[in-house]
Amino acid sequence: MDIALPGAAALLAVYATAGTLPAAFPFAIATLGAYFAITSSYVYNDCCDVDVDAVGMPGRPLPSSQVSRSAALAYSALLFALAAAVAFYLNPEALVALIAATLIMAVYSKAAKRTTPFSWALVGLSFGIVPVGVWLAMAPAGFLKEGPGLHEGAIILGAMICITDWGFTNCDASRDVDGDRREGIPTFPVTYGIPLTAKLVAAAWVVGVILSIALGVATGLGPIYFAAALAAGGWMIAQTVGFVRTPTAERGERTFYQGANYRAVLFAALIVDVLLRATVAGYPGVVG
Repeated sequence: MDIALPGAAALLAVYATAGTLPAAFPFAIATLGAYFAITSSYVYNDCCDVDVDAVGMPGRPLPSSQVSRSAALAYSALLFALAAAVAFYLNPEALVALIAATLIMAVYSKAAKRTTPFSWALVGLSFGIVPVGVWLAMAPAGFLKEGPGLHEGAIILGAMICITDWGFTNCDASRDVDGDRREGIPTFPVTYGIPLTAKLVAAAWVVGVILSIALGVATGLGPIYFAAALAAGGWMIAQTVGFVRTPTAERGERTFYQGANYRAVLFAALIVDVLLRATVAGYPGVVG
């Protein structure tokens, strides 16, 4: 999923602004750079969560001492440095987005998750900035590098990822509720209970699916994308309704992985659709 998201964003940015496919080298390094950035934040978050994971997931590399915390922090810093170099090379605007997303995620990992039940808002904001940064790397907004300007598709894509990530994060917190409660971490499900959390997750995914349709309209995508957005979106909403009806840690974990499956299908359809729209003259758009 963390390769598909930046890859889809890079393809869509060039198609939506120029009607073509991106050059291979910028596309490849933009996709890998974003993957490094996302992975860097995962590793740093794991470094901050060693005590919690020792309760809920003791077999993971850090709590089981297979990897030292200092080595993991060094790895996280290396990944960020690689991502920053790529972002600066492609467009300094993308570097600004990377720094903003990384700082927000660092605040979440180090402090917010242990002080407020609404820390999930920061996670979504951070991950929502990622596809915007990739978009800027491929199609600059014109502030720090000349380009076509900021396209509405970039904003819609960022909002879609942000809001659906609120669903991801709260499903993740639901499956970790016992460990978080023991460690005194006030996540939303710990503070307000899994039943209310399930309703929040469902609302986030409903909005996210609506935004996925808006994304296709704004960027001129075709029937393969819209068919996947409608079918997979309806399926995903049904899964969240199931979570509302059965608000347990186990169902929260299941919904967490189902969300990843939904995104995999949506991004795969987006990639195929863009390739066809950009290369096959007879392949139609849905709205023009």
